[in-house]
Amino acid sequence: MTDVSNLPLNQPEPSLLPPDAGRRRGKDRVWLHVLLLLITFVTTTMIGTLHYASFASNFGMRQVRLTTGLLWYGLPYSVTILSILGAHEMGHYLACRYYRVSATLPFFLPTPPFPPFMTGTFGAVIRIRQPILWKKALFDIGIAGPIAGFLVAVPALLLGVWWSNVMPVPPNMEGYSLGEPLLFKAASWLVWGKPPVPFEVNMHPISFAAWFGLLATAFNLFPIAQLDGGHIAYAMFGRRATYITYAGLATAFALCTYSTSWYLWTALIIAMLYIAGAKHPPVLDEDVPLDPARRWLALFALVMFVLCFTPAPIEPLELLRH
Repeated sequence: MTDVSNLPLNQPEPSLLPPDAGRRRGKDRVWLHVLLLLITFVTTTMIGTLHYASFASNFGMRQVRLTTGLLWYGLPYSVTILSILGAHEMGHYLACRYYRVSATLPFFLPTPPFPPFMTGTFGAVIRIRQPILWKKALFDIGIAGPIAGFLVAVPALLLGVWWSNVMPVPPNMEGYSLGEPLLFKAASWLVWGKPPVPFEVNMHPISFAAWFGLLATAFNLFPIAQLDGGHIAYAMFGRRATYITYAGLATAFALCTYSTSWYLWTALIIAMLYIAGAKHPPVLDEDVPLDPARRWLALFALVMFVLCFTPAPIEPLELLRH
């Protein structure tokens, strides 16, 4: 996810900028980025340990003692989820550096390492310190993150599903039901086929990290305001992207009637629109159409969104039984 400022700066074409132009408008506090990364590494490793214990318990049919020695088994989850989120944000960051746009290094956002927080992290974000005034740069910076994260999430998903197993599900099992994006369904079918009832795929922690990576990719590709999808939509459609933002917000409200997990996502979207507004900051060449190659990339972004999206990301099993 990117956070774009609205400062009225006159940014020339990248080819006219000196090599260090993207670094002049701010100085990174590297210690803060490293500290947040280390804290998030700890919280994701601890959460990863819980996911491994759940995986090893075979849907709760055998007891697994939580000991400090089990922390080692939390590392695959931690490394996977940080790699996906880090690749996403570094995609944005490196694209900013290419176009001499001042941006921070990624900020990793930890969560408390215990339920109900299931991921150990809220994600990661970079802050872009100056407006992006050229359509080509806006498009490339917006799409670079989702593509980079997607390229890491897909092999992680395949590996995680391969290391999963198929087990019978107890009739009164407690916990959460995870909505499966199309890509997740395809990977599961490719490896395990269609398990007979009451068997289900018991997710390895790496597959859960990949699931969260797919979900984060889909959310960021929502064509709303200053989400990555909003940057892409504005680069494609100009001022008309505002109507797409309103349609995206209406879709989020509609999804709230289908899954309670959309309450949080919708609240975040409303907060973002309240702070940044529904209209995307303009570029200087707004009326210049994108070249064919970037239009094809925009179509690929739509395909990524469809493959990573699920209308019911997470639901308590207790609600599904009623």
